[in-house]
Amino acid sequence: MRKYIDQTRFLIAVDCIVFGFDGEHLKILLIKRGFEPEKDKWSLMGGFVRPEESLDGAANRVLTQLTGLEGVYLEQIQAYGDPLRDPIERTLSVTYFALIDIHKYETQISDQYHAEWFLLKDAPELIFDHGEMVEAAKKKIRYKAALHPILFELLPKKFTIPQLQNLYEDVYNTQIDNRNFIRKLTATKLLIKLAEKDKSGSKKGAFYFKLDKKKYKANFQAFLNFIPNPDKLLTV
Repeated sequence: MRKYIDQTRFLIAVDCIVFGFDGEHLKILLIKRGFEPEKDKWSLMGGFVRPEESLDGAANRVLTQLTGLEGVYLEQIQAYGDPLRDPIERTLSVTYFALIDIHKYETQISDQYHAEWFLLKDAPELIFDHGEMVEAAKKKIRYKAALHPILFELLPKKFTIPQLQNLYEDVYNTQIDNRNFIRKLTATKLLIKLAEKDKSGSKKGAFYFKLDKKKYKANFQAFLNFIPNPDKLLTV
């Protein structure tokens, strides 16, 4: 079969934006770029798509090669195609984001490319248009989390209400009223209270909860309007 004639060929890359939660703070995983241009500067996990690969396959391979992470759920966000986004050669990039519990995957993280977690609010300046990619991913997560309980992907199997509130406050970069948060959380009926307590923060401790997975799957819309004024927050 003949190839398309008189058409320009472009490179296609994938860039992975990995968000993690350590129980207190939302973080982003970055690496140091290993080649010029911008060598040794902070970057997302990126690489070129091979001829035999799908976009999803390339994203999973790149993430594993550069960080060691395996079995991580990746969701495609959007494509970036500014002709000048890469100073070396015309390159289109398709971005993916992941949400993980840091403690669940910390033994997988490879330091070969200096993969390092940063507080999302204190992340260093990134190469090329990677900062723009991160901002788009944050907006995507805020939008989805206002409609569905996707942030539970960042939590361990058992967690406390303060941990959950810390997570939502970090994602939306806002302060949430504690009493209102607990009231709305109870109304979802998605949580199961456990007898065990976390006493690391105080003698009284805080009860652990776990997600009721059956109700979670059956009533995925339960978090609709869980976040106050989500439309306003999405523009932050």
